[in-house]
Amino acid sequence: MTTSFAVKNERKNNLRLKNSPLLIVIYISVCAFVIYSSMYGFRKPYTVGEYGTLHFFGISYKVCLVIAQVLGYMCSKFLGIRFISSMKPENRLKYILLFIGIAWLALLLFALIPAPLNILCMFINGLPLGMVFGLVFGFLEGRKTTEIMGAILVTSFIFAAGVAKSLGKWLLLDCNINGNWMPFVAGAFFIIPLLVAVGLLQFAPAPNQEDIALRTVRNPMTATERKAFIRTFGFTLIPVVLSYAIFTITRDFCEDFVNELWAETGFKNNASIFTQSSSIISCIVLVVIAVFFLIKNNLLAFRLTHFLVMIGISISAISTFLFNANFIGPFSWILFAISGLYLAYLPFNCLYFERMLALHKIKGNVGFVMYIADAFGYLGTVSVLLIKEFIPLQYNWVNFFSFLFYTAAILGLLLMVLTLKLHNNLILKLWKKEQPLL
Repeated sequence: MTTSFAVKNERKNNLRLKNSPLLIVIYISVCAFVIYSSMYGFRKPYTVGEYGTLHFFGISYKVCLVIAQVLGYMCSKFLGIRFISSMKPENRLKYILLFIGIAWLALLLFALIPAPLNILCMFINGLPLGMVFGLVFGFLEGRKTTEIMGAILVTSFIFAAGVAKSLGKWLLLDCNINGNWMPFVAGAFFIIPLLVAVGLLQFAPAPNQEDIALRTVRNPMTATERKAFIRTFGFTLIPVVLSYAIFTITRDFCEDFVNELWAETGFKNNASIFTQSSSIISCIVLVVIAVFFLIKNNLLAFRLTHFLVMIGISISAISTFLFNANFIGPFSWILFAISGLYLAYLPFNCLYFERMLALHKIKGNVGFVMYIADAFGYLGTVSVLLIKEFIPLQYNWVNFFSFLFYTAAILGLLLMVLTLKLHNNLILKLWKKEQPLL
């Protein structure tokens, strides 16, 4: 009797969602935002830890931790090219819980195992977490409202990172939690929100016929389909992946070492600075990206995404110049530079590849091409981290981040112009043939 009532209640809830497009957007967006924000609670708090002057293998202990976690995250992205692209929808939620559970267990081991052996725990922590984005985005893609839901999801990159760091700083400063235990304790704050959001997301309806007509059906991809995609788009994707790698490197340094940058610019003991700045940046990015929902024409939206990326990274460079020339202060600089960076970086996660698949009527999924870009992006991050540690350079954090923003802007602009030209040529070539790609 109880089971029958539960089934009827579930059907009633599903019917309510299907009959209200606005409710679907809010429902899925909030669930996805909470899940991915919770993931950050297991990934980022350790970056505000104070680890003294410990060095291992000639590298500072904190950088060893960052490299270990990013290595795990990078390996996850390479594995995810096949794993995420072939994932069946009904298996996504259980893997989200499994992977985050493994990451939390790794943080417990990090607290129990002494340094430097516990560096390996950060690798184990990063390895499953890299899969979570593809699993969550699978619920969002292929819908006429993907841009709105995607914009809400990707703002969690900014907002949740700030909240996780503020929480970690609070645990250290006000609760006197040991630095090694802090990441595990911080993770405990996100368990209940994670479980609630995962439980609710299982009732999310699949894309309807109108969604499929506008964006194409999104299916798990076979090895043959993945190879066909690479044969068609491989050459055109090279500058896309390179530009995304550059933005990923810059964004990862901002996430992992912005604590040092804030400290150097006068905000050392301000635990709320992370949440304060990330909240403002999140609002800016959310509004700009969500506006793309209004553009129904996939070709126009796809082309405009290139210009959004170029404008975003230009803002980073211009604000850096204004700060170095003493026209603006450190808070305004960091706020505008990181906002511009995210306007360049985040469109790839929820706009670029979504519209690319819709434009060419590809019956695949965003996870495949997104994880190709992510894999090489994090490979670049690891490479730059190692170069920074092993090549003796005299720098402070302001100079280092200024160099990053200028370099990302110059290379990013050149690569995005090349990408736009190559893809325009490919569009003409494919559309003349008028044949399905996959």
